[in-house]
Amino acid sequence: MRIVMVGAGMVGLCAGMLLADDGHDVTLVERDPAPPPDPGEAWPAWERRGVNQFRLPNFLLSRFRLTAETELPRLVEALTAAGACRYNLIENIPRVLKGGARPGDDRFDLVTGRRPVVEAATARVAEATPRLTVRRGAAVRNLLAGASDLPGTPHVTGVELGSGERLTADLVVDATGRRSPLPRWIVEAGGRPPHEELEDSGFKYFARHFRSGEGLPVVVGPLVQEYGSVTALTLPADGGTWSVSVVTSSRDTALRGLAEPDRWRAAVKALPGAAHWTDAPPIDDRVTVITRIEDRIRDYAPGGVPVATGVVAVGDSWSCTNPSLGRGASVGLLHAVLLRDVLRDAGDDDPGALASRWWEATRREMEPWYRATLAYDRHRLAQVHAEIEGTPYVTEDETWNLTRALQARSLRDGDLLRANLDVAMLLRPSAEVLADPAIRPRLDDAGRAGRSPAAGPSRDELISAIR
Repeated sequence: MRIVMVGAGMVGLCAGMLLADDGHDVTLVERDPAPPPDPGEAWPAWERRGVNQFRLPNFLLSRFRLTAETELPRLVEALTAAGACRYNLIENIPRVLKGGARPGDDRFDLVTGRRPVVEAATARVAEATPRLTVRRGAAVRNLLAGASDLPGTPHVTGVELGSGERLTADLVVDATGRRSPLPRWIVEAGGRPPHEELEDSGFKYFARHFRSGEGLPVVVGPLVQEYGSVTALTLPADGGTWSVSVVTSSRDTALRGLAEPDRWRAAVKALPGAAHWTDAPPIDDRVTVITRIEDRIRDYAPGGVPVATGVVAVGDSWSCTNPSLGRGASVGLLHAVLLRDVLRDAGDDDPGALASRWWEATRREMEPWYRATLAYDRHRLAQVHAEIEGTPYVTEDETWNLTRALQARSLRDGDLLRANLDVAMLLRPSAEVLADPAIRPRLDDAGRAGRSPAAGPSRDELISAIR
């Protein structure tokens, strides 16, 4: 099959390699012209203007490493060679809390790094992949459409580039990410727009990166630490680097001062589990701020009828969420593997049957991850707003209450600790973990107690720290 892949971010690169490895001829087009540099030079030198989150904190969960080792082992080797951090979450937890080492703890291994470094290493592997051609500086203008088997539904036969060049294909794969123009392209080709659910996640990020020649800071708490109305993210990266982020509600005007480096540092120094992560030189002088992060999912087959055939979307082009749980790259890689498998099983399916098979598989296999992430974020945001108002957050949602009970008790029970990490690292769905007969009875008396916030400053003390 001749495939045109649009977008050379992590998902596009991985999907391109998976499909080429499976015998397809893949042309990957990317509008940003700058070629990937040596991974060691990627952070200061590589400009990816089409990716607004390119230098934001980046984290690859254990599920990404586990899937990549199975499906693209050469990618894990390349990331390691580029200095990506190899890290095991359970090893860094005191023995008294985890109950000693156990068989299977290696599932918590992860390989992670800053996005420019990770993407540069991935791009180099992709460019060495047979049957995969990467073309940079090639922006797609619109889709090409041919005869359709479904009345009122365009059949995509390729893309037209901004230069006027036409690339024909048996399948076009959109991996352009959060700002995907695919809905517009489909409408311009004569199709119906997909059904879209869209909302602002409501969170705001204030982040900085650090480097030390002495290795990573000592881990004294979870990588995600909640302190009432704020969350701290302390994420290992590559080459002795890491990031520290403070996440607030985008409506929290009292903490806008976090955008200033001195105030940001004062706030982090007030957070016990994160303070020492700033005891190293920062890589950049400024605080990186991002807000207006959208939660979105698109249904390209509303009512079971595809809005177009010959074209599919993967990763963030299909759905995207607030990145605080770090699931984007892992979900994107799983989605790319699913596409490979659907095409492998499709056989002689006509374009309509193939499109239906793809979107049914996406709903079944991928949408539950999106729904679970969205539900978690909505509850956490509501809890943050309750903290700002000085009131307790109470909900009848059993899944949220059980999840908070699991988190709260995970540092007192080795079984619950591993179950909580299974959810956090995307190794098992939360619904499966919470229904586990070995886990559920230990949580049923949780009531509405939820998770206790990490010991830290009161809200008034936090606000005072940044004045």
